[in-house]
Amino acid sequence: MTEALRPARPVPPGRILKQELEARGWSQKDLAAILGRPEQMVSEIINGSKQITPDTSLELAQALGSSAEFWLNLESNYRLQMAQRKGVDDGIAKRSQLYAALPLRAMARRRWLVLRESPDELEQEVTSLLGVPVGSNAMLPARMRSSTAREPLTYAQLAWLRRAEMLAAEQKTGPWSPEHLESLVAQLLTLAQRAEDVAQVQAVLAHWGVRCVLLRPLEKTYLDGAAFWLDQRPVVALTMRYDRIDSFWFTLLHEVAHLAEGETVAFVDQLENSDGNAGATELDNHEITANRLAADWLVPPAAFQQFVTATQPYFSKAGIEAFAAGQGRHPGIVLGRLQRESLVPWKNLRSLLVKVSPYLRDTISD
Repeated sequence: MTEALRPARPVPPGRILKQELEARGWSQKDLAAILGRPEQMVSEIINGSKQITPDTSLELAQALGSSAEFWLNLESNYRLQMAQRKGVDDGIAKRSQLYAALPLRAMARRRWLVLRESPDELEQEVTSLLGVPVGSNAMLPARMRSSTAREPLTYAQLAWLRRAEMLAAEQKTGPWSPEHLESLVAQLLTLAQRAEDVAQVQAVLAHWGVRCVLLRPLEKTYLDGAAFWLDQRPVVALTMRYDRIDSFWFTLLHEVAHLAEGETVAFVDQLENSDGNAGATELDNHEITANRLAADWLVPPAAFQQFVTATQPYFSKAGIEAFAAGQGRHPGIVLGRLQRESLVPWKNLRSLLVKVSPYLRDTISD
């Protein structure tokens, strides 16, 4: 491919204007008189200290019999070439990469980092939070529930996870042992009947050696929760993306179920899509196991199947409430199970899916 030829030096429009005057035998004073402008203005254009504006380009076109576009193009090409000679500002490209990878303004509003003016300092802020530089392939080994291929985290998802780690590091808990899991789950389930009892969940988890972080998600991260290990101690983190009692309990117990895996990797989960339906259908064995355990802990399978067999296809509010009371569960948890198994449409009986955030205001981090 033949490249367009460029002059070794940018040609200022003033030089072309000077040649036009010489060809006509005009002085700068003559052109100033023709234009009705001060001679100083013509002099400044010729020596390059003044740019040709659209108005001036029209006047020159009338005076010299050319087009206004000719003079504007001369000016813009000259200024562009002069800017190119100064070199590309690498800081612009660096800031562009950082802003494309992360919602930096939202993170700054939430005081996760400081928006530094210097691109190098801004990059240091981001790297300090993420633990890896943007553009690095050294991403945190984490399982994304959204596919069996375990897609890598986005930088925004990684930022949320790192922030959750920081908050978890501030918490004190009792000692952890895998043998605690059964007692932990049993005590948690005593809190699953009344919405207001969710306020006690973090204390119960801490007693059994599990740190719990409630951290609102970053925009466009679409995460519901995570389970990971910090200093050889387990952490569960919830985003509260869906402020419903069924979502809270299912996500919590899904993450607790990961602790039974015995692996010290991070599990980062998207449990529901934006329409409230279950997330991806193609799950690996870890996610299938966690889903089953969470569902069965919340509503014992034999009792659930007996209720479904006796009740379907029509599930009334009163029927769900009666069954939930018998199981010691909030009716919203039972409704959530029925909706997950496509036994009740997502739009039905929404009044049972009460919010839990009013009882967690003091513990949800921004």
